[in-house]
Amino acid sequence: MLTFRDITLEDRPWICRALRQSDFPGCEYSFANNLAWCRAASSRIAQAGGFYLICAFDTPDGAPHFSFPAGTGDYASVFREMAAFAASMGKSLVITGVTTEMRPVLEQLFPETFSWENDRDSADYLYDTAAFTALSGKKYHKKRNHIAQFQKYAPVFSEMTPNDFEECIAFAADSYNAKDGYTDASSVAEQYAIHTFFTNFAALELKGGVYRVNGNLAAFSIGEPISSQVFGVHIEKADLRYHGAYPAMARKFAAHFAAAYPYLNREEDLGIPGLRKSKLSYYPAILLEKWTAVCKTPEALL
Repeated sequence: MLTFRDITLEDRPWICRALRQSDFPGCEYSFANNLAWCRAASSRIAQAGGFYLICAFDTPDGAPHFSFPAGTGDYASVFREMAAFAASMGKSLVITGVTTEMRPVLEQLFPETFSWENDRDSADYLYDTAAFTALSGKKYHKKRNHIAQFQKYAPVFSEMTPNDFEECIAFAADSYNAKDGYTDASSVAEQYAIHTFFTNFAALELKGGVYRVNGNLAAFSIGEPISSQVFGVHIEKADLRYHGAYPAMARKFAAHFAAAYPYLNREEDLGIPGLRKSKLSYYPAILLEKWTAVCKTPEALL
């Protein structure tokens, strides 16, 4: 039977090895994200036959929600272990974040066993990095105008150092307090994630960038490579008093850190209308669809 426990920084070597073996492009296949967002849905981890498993336990239906396993080994065996665990709880086997690439694995091993639901709110936005940084053509005219407005403030970009951490944390906290973030579970989880990123910045090998105007923090961003082809952006914050700070930060950060990666993953929109509009306005090269697979009788897989 699978044994789940809390994720720790000491797990990074073996988890990153499993993630590299799968080379999945989704934002949930990042050790830094897994560590930082573990409180969002009470996620815990397990090892099983060469695979890395992460599972959310605080879920609407009370069932454990597994992410598709990362690593190498016998898929049939690990899915049966997952099924046995769900059956022991008297719950359905639920596997989330299943991409079009992953789905045939389940369907071929266990035909006509799972029902499928497309989780649009969790789809990742992957952009062509070169196009994202160039912003060429008529469709990006407004973006270029916003960035031009920001340049009038004579901003200075630099790579993030520990000297920036305290100010970035304070800025994120001020934004959180201004919108009564403590009343929203996702905002509370984000504050924990930000604290985790900064506390373990070097150990997680994160990349950070800051924009300053007259020495004052105007924007910051944090990310890292997710796969051999994808660089992920985990956090992006900007002071709205500086017109164009957000698109300027997004473009500069990508150009500075992600140029060697064909794709830029700016994560999901969570179904938030304004966020969806913003992400679509950059014209993603790939909308990484994610499906939730549900087997209501997991004992049938055993």
